[in-house]
Amino acid sequence: MKFSQLFGQTLRDAPTDADVESHKLLMRAGFIRPLGAGIFSYLHLAKRSIMKIEAILRDEMDLIGGQEILMPVVHPAEVWKETGRWYQIGSEMGRFKDRNDHDMLLAMTHEEVVADLVRREVQSYKQLPRLVYHIQTKWRDDPRPRAGLLRVREFTMKDSYSLDADWDGLDKQYRAHYQAYFNIYHRCGLDVIAVKSDTGMMGGKLAHEYMYLTPIGEDTLILCDACGYTANRQVACFQKTPAVPEELKTVEKVRTPECKSIEDLANFLGVPKSKTAKAVFFMATISQDPKGFEGLIGSDQEYFIFTIIRGDMELNETKLANALGARELRPATEDEIKAAGAVPGFASPIGLSPLPSGDGLGVRVVVDDSITFSPNLVAGANQADYHLLNTNYPRDYTADIVTDIAAADEGAACPECGSPLRVSRGVEVGNIFKLGTRYSDALGCTFLDRDGQQKPVIMGSYGIGVGRLLACVAEEHHDEHGLVWPITVTPFHVHMVLLRGKGTPQAEETADKLYADLQAAGVEVLYDDRDESPGVKFNDSDLIGCPVRITVSERALGQGGVEMKLRREQAKDILPLEETVARLRSVIQSMREEILLKVVPVKYVD
Repeated sequence: MKFSQLFGQTLRDAPTDADVESHKLLMRAGFIRPLGAGIFSYLHLAKRSIMKIEAILRDEMDLIGGQEILMPVVHPAEVWKETGRWYQIGSEMGRFKDRNDHDMLLAMTHEEVVADLVRREVQSYKQLPRLVYHIQTKWRDDPRPRAGLLRVREFTMKDSYSLDADWDGLDKQYRAHYQAYFNIYHRCGLDVIAVKSDTGMMGGKLAHEYMYLTPIGEDTLILCDACGYTANRQVACFQKTPAVPEELKTVEKVRTPECKSIEDLANFLGVPKSKTAKAVFFMATISQDPKGFEGLIGSDQEYFIFTIIRGDMELNETKLANALGARELRPATEDEIKAAGAVPGFASPIGLSPLPSGDGLGVRVVVDDSITFSPNLVAGANQADYHLLNTNYPRDYTADIVTDIAAADEGAACPECGSPLRVSRGVEVGNIFKLGTRYSDALGCTFLDRDGQQKPVIMGSYGIGVGRLLACVAEEHHDEHGLVWPITVTPFHVHMVLLRGKGTPQAEETADKLYADLQAAGVEVLYDDRDESPGVKFNDSDLIGCPVRITVSERALGQGGVEMKLRREQAKDILPLEETVARLRSVIQSMREEILLKVVPVKYVD
């Protein structure tokens, strides 16, 4: 590609709304352009890199038995209604009606479509196992798109779906994806870790996320350097410090003026935070009958949730939502807290009515399991400026649900080995899910087993966002001058810069011939043939970040050849013209081999 013909241009300055380096550099280097919030066009340079990422994806999926298909981006709502997700997913889903007034949506993911295919195509155990995948556009109407390609609304995803006759088959395909995903990221030049994660709207039995560790990440990760335990903070567990055993004391009301926070309360009474019980209030929209709510909930109703957790811990909203089976969870307003009979800042479940009257909302109590082994805690008295000493569960109050709803934090004890945990930030670049029979049960995806019995197909789902992966590679591989692409995903192997001499066409003739020779040898070249100053050309070369720069100039020719410089290094070499093509092919191959050395088996952590 000749630079003079390239669609798009480099920019001197980054857009004012670009807040991370990958966004700034991909914009400045002419890779992407925004159309709207979270909606981008990928220009030629980006498209070339994306195609290389997709080729790596196809390689690794094919190696574990994948068959590429292509499924629609527009779905009729009926299939999503069958699984219930049409009703469970909120405004992120892009809903619309077609000209016949039928409910339609833009694909967020394709579990429903795969399940619909399975119930039509699979009848016998002889047709299992199977693995299908595609690379397709998705739409999720994220209310807060940010950071360029890291958080968008329209994106391309590689999503694959495993189909098995039994759980052992799912385990095998899940583990195959576990390793294949590491291979993909390492081939793209990106180091990642796999962490246990919440199954979220996907549902299922188990999930892992692949995380690129970076301070700009929106996900909080909990890691143990001693034993290798990793988890997203949404689901991370930890060993809770046991309280010193005590005899249960009598409840006593004490005046605690203006002590509305746990810190104020602990300071006022001279007790550690671990001796307090913290109340946190939510409104939960629940469309199922989860534990503790059987027979009480109709379709999609909102309930007041009164949570109690020890004062030295923070509440984990994801764990709470999962315990409740809540579709949505939001903080309760002060008026809603008062309507439930509690006093903001001085609340506890002691003395509250457990059921509503008439059409009012019910109060449901969820208690963290730490409360059950922490005696004589200070809790609210449901009276302004008063608290209760020596409250104990279950002597003084009961709960609808007792479970772990605490958030792991820095220094907490690892659930596996007890060593201190540490916190890191990360960007999710992929995820894998053991769906089980969640979708096959809903859509009637069954097969006849060897004994002639109808059994549900057992499914897995596995996704990688292509644009986000590109952005993470850019985030990892850059310096103060611009991008520094790994050889496997660079738009071009070589950026050739022509510096025209005065009064002689030798440099231009040499560059034109070298450009043709390199292309004939399979070397991808971006040829800067523009009438620009050397400074502009070199700056653009550094900004775009191709791994190798070749400079053809009268000066270099006078020294016996052309100048070669690796983007990641400062040193420059003069290559004899007759050796240039062979040397460049050798350098490119060495870079590829360097990348492949990182593609190694990774221990599976369940």
